[in-house]
Amino acid sequence: MTAIDERIHILIIEDEGILAMELSDSLEEEGYYVVGVASNGRKAFDIFRRQHVDLLLCDITLKGDWDGIETVQHLTAERPVPVIYLTALSDRETLNRAKQTYPAAYVNKPYQLASLRTAIELAIHNFTQRKKPATPSPTERNHLDRETILQINDYVFIKQNYQFVKVNLTDLLYLEADNVYTSLITTDRKYVLRQTLSGILERVQQPGLVRVHRSYAVNINKVESFNETEIVIGTQQIPMSRSYKESFLQQFNPR
Repeated sequence: MTAIDERIHILIIEDEGILAMELSDSLEEEGYYVVGVASNGRKAFDIFRRQHVDLLLCDITLKGDWDGIETVQHLTAERPVPVIYLTALSDRETLNRAKQTYPAAYVNKPYQLASLRTAIELAIHNFTQRKKPATPSPTERNHLDRETILQINDYVFIKQNYQFVKVNLTDLLYLEADNVYTSLITTDRKYVLRQTLSGILERVQQPGLVRVHRSYAVNINKVESFNETEIVIGTQQIPMSRSYKESFLQQFNPR
């Protein structure tokens, strides 16, 4: 069972009770975590302010004084988050209003679960890509379809078994490379990615991750002790090579 903190957190905003319940159950079965279901905009806003939310699924026609588009405007003004509209409306005026909120997708009812799953993954992917300041090179663009690690603030989404799971970067202990595979070791889990250690360190923006060996990088905040040749994190003894020793020591402020 995937831990709640590792799953994509979704807020459903839908005023049809039966549909909202079915959607919530389907998403939970798919491995997502539904933080709440709101039947109107103000309730959604209250949940959004109290909960961590990675994605909004929002109907456009809602009860109350805010419709879905107005609700999204209020929520995304609070903090940016990708949005998928679920609606039966398809008139030009509604579409033009919806486009002003820059949704990740516009899914017509009745929805197909497979299409919705694809829309969710693309929404998370595209949102994290927009947050990157640098334009990817042609080589990087060729690899986007095989992308397995994405970052939002202090979290990374790691693709495991065709689904992205969320990992708090502060839980990382160390990274261990084996040829083109790299293991990310946390306090209670191990994730294996088909990426080089260099590739992951380039992608993940986390000052606390420091390379100490051609096959290892450590979370400096998890180091318990070290000497000239090795670092201890928990029960793990990690080798430190001479070429990376100076950059490791630079992480410490001399007293």
